[in-house]
Amino acid sequence: MTDTPAYDRRMLEALVCPQTHGPLTYDAERQELVSKSAGLAYPIRGGIPIMLVDEARQLD
Repeated sequence: MTDTPAYDRRMLEALVCPQTHGPLTYDAERQELVSKSAGLAYPIRGGIPIMLVDEARQLD
């Protein structure tokens, strides 16, 4: 178990990709919000989504 608080899935409904303004999906295993349209995954750290393109991981 981790000390990281669980991400509030209700927040997902209010968030969009900052690059494309498209929808995001939640990847619980990696603790990321994924924008398939941008090909980016935004990290969630300490229960807080980091919605910065510079912090996002490029999808394979």
